[in-house]
Amino acid sequence: PCLTRLCSPIAEKTGKVLGEFCRCYKEQFGVALFNSVRYEIEGNGGPQAQLLHRKVPLEDHVIYSGNIFQYIEENKKWRNRFCVVPHNYGLVLYENKLAYERELPPRVLVNSAGYKVLTSVEQYLELVNNSLPGVTPKSGHSPILKCPTDFPLILWHPYARHYYFCVMTGKEQEKWRAVFQDCVRHCNNGISEDSKVEAPAFTDAVRMYRQSKEQYGTWDMLCGNETQVLSNLVMEELLPELRSTIGPRLKGKAPERQRTWIQVSDAVYRMVYELAKAQYDAAVARCEQERPQLESTIRTDMDQIITSKEHLASKIRAFVLPKAEVCVRNHVQPYISSILEALMTPTSQGFAEVREVFFKEVTDMNMNVVNEGGLEKLVEYMEKLSHLAFHPVKMQSCYEKMDQLKLEGLQQRFDVSSTSVFKQRAQIHMRQQMDDAVYTFETLLHQELGKLQGKDDLCKSIQRILERVLKKFDYDSSTVRKKFFREALLQITIPFLLKKLAPTCKGELAKFQELIFEDFASFILVENTYEEVVLQSVMKDIMQAVKEAAVQRKHNLYRDSMVMHNSDPNLHLLGEGIPIDWAEEYSGQPEAEPAADRRRRAKQVVSVIQDDEGVLPYGVGAEALLQPGSPEPREPEEPQPEAPPSSRDAVKEIREALAPESRGDGAVPSEHHATPAPPDPRADVPPEAKVPHVTAAPPEAQSPSPAAGRACHQPSDNQTGEHVECSPPQPTGTTESGEGVQTEF
Repeated sequence: PCLTRLCSPIAEKTGKVLGEFCRCYKEQFGVALFNSVRYEIEGNGGPQAQLLHRKVPLEDHVIYSGNIFQYIEENKKWRNRFCVVPHNYGLVLYENKLAYERELPPRVLVNSAGYKVLTSVEQYLELVNNSLPGVTPKSGHSPILKCPTDFPLILWHPYARHYYFCVMTGKEQEKWRAVFQDCVRHCNNGISEDSKVEAPAFTDAVRMYRQSKEQYGTWDMLCGNETQVLSNLVMEELLPELRSTIGPRLKGKAPERQRTWIQVSDAVYRMVYELAKAQYDAAVARCEQERPQLESTIRTDMDQIITSKEHLASKIRAFVLPKAEVCVRNHVQPYISSILEALMTPTSQGFAEVREVFFKEVTDMNMNVVNEGGLEKLVEYMEKLSHLAFHPVKMQSCYEKMDQLKLEGLQQRFDVSSTSVFKQRAQIHMRQQMDDAVYTFETLLHQELGKLQGKDDLCKSIQRILERVLKKFDYDSSTVRKKFFREALLQITIPFLLKKLAPTCKGELAKFQELIFEDFASFILVENTYEEVVLQSVMKDIMQAVKEAAVQRKHNLYRDSMVMHNSDPNLHLLGEGIPIDWAEEYSGQPEAEPAADRRRRAKQVVSVIQDDEGVLPYGVGAEALLQPGSPEPREPEEPQPEAPPSSRDAVKEIREALAPESRGDGAVPSEHHATPAPPDPRADVPPEAKVPHVTAAPPEAQSPSPAAGRACHQPSDNQTGEHVECSPPQPTGTTESGEGVQTEF
């Protein structure tokens, strides 16, 4: 009731924030459009990448699938779930593997943007206690969450609902943690870099809006797609007021109040998300409607716009530059080398590890192909190697190098709230460089296969191509890292300088507005030009610092004078061809495979966990999903060895937690919220999209998939893991029901 009364004030406050942001976005859209057209006309003078870039990396693949226990808050029980991580990195949770194979609607879809992956209940309780100050359970009282095993996996979000999972062994926990972190890393990077106008306009509008509220520095919640980022922006302002209004009215013991607060925050976040999506989509539509006219003006008056902007910049430079240079000399320049060293060490170690992992995988493949037999084995290994960059476990050693990144005293001095922004950006670069290296290798090898005779030729060719690709990797790696260092230094120093200069400079900027012609006001903004002048004041020092680091060769960086021009002119033409499907091309199949069968046998990047010490009781309660007379019984599992003595107590607790599923007639309790779920904020998901029907376990563990073509919505690549609302006809003799779907954001 309290939240219902607050709905109107929340909507009013949200509308005000969104209105201000949309005005910022409209201003930045014109500037971004001008920069895009100018860039298109003037071209790119930067170094050309030597490695090829794959356009569709994970087509017809899933990252991982397997069983995991999930805590259901509605009935306070742990349930076995079959979790699938498709190529778009959403977490899709099904009732069990049988429900997945029958293409029944999933129970939960999770977009992990903005979440943190926690592996201990203590970490989680500390974050929960901090989220609602003054509400901390007393010693001896039951905490908000109890985990039946020593291996929890918790997805925590500052505003949205939390998700609780657990597994039986540390080995499983490490694998699932790597998978979850990869999902978070991918979903956080939700703003498409392919968009040359909308994406820069959006990020600049976010920065300008926050600076108007005196919030400088990096922002941890620039995560997800545009609507999610905008929702985080609103919640950042809304949450303190909400906490002070609702916090004192929460009833019950401390754990119950914490649980209620999480539900309240999630409900408000959902409401804000819907409002943000509607207003942002409307703002984008208005800008796109005006785009043809704006672009026509830019192309017609390009020279005049550039001249007008340079005139404005010269006036602002004369006013700002002396003050900015003093600020740089006293507060920034002495620390640039320290910041750069802190960034370079873990980043360069991470890229070196990428190179080492790639080298080891190709070398092992070469040895195995020679020892085990020719082309057939090569096809098998190339299928695995082609998705090495998207294997969270194998890439984990590379990603972990960035955990060493610590700015320590520099972090407080420059108002850097967290290093996570830089860690994730470097990790995304690592994954991209690995995939580029792998794709270049397989393209060159594929070209050579027709010319080879015998194993010896194959072995020599693989080794020769590997050395060739590693040279290209070293060059591209150096280019990518130097660009990353420059961008990171700017991200750290520019907000600091703007904050320092604001008291003396920002108030005087209004007088420069009269220097802009009215016809060009959509493309030239005083605030943006002022920031460019501040950037120029520090850019020289940053470029010099990175150049000196390259000269030292400490971190395997090439000098700027080292440029590889068209060393392989035909290579990039090869990369434009049809993607290589090793299994299909060399399997000897005479006929093309139907699309449905191709989907059914979709490859899995990460292999299913095989525990050498014993088999875990994930099958408990699954048989209860079929009635005694069901025409589609599951195949009996092969006898498995007992679980190890060390895990028997945990096994017993899990069996007891799951026991209610196995009683009675096997009906599955519904998992609805106490209140109706809000309307789906992603109702624009195409109805023809389907949840991928893939086989994610070894052949001996599979159940035959019934030929029931069941349509249900699957999140698109750009809308990972959103709501699913499906009502397909149910198969005869099963207790699965579309009404039991728990729609989750």
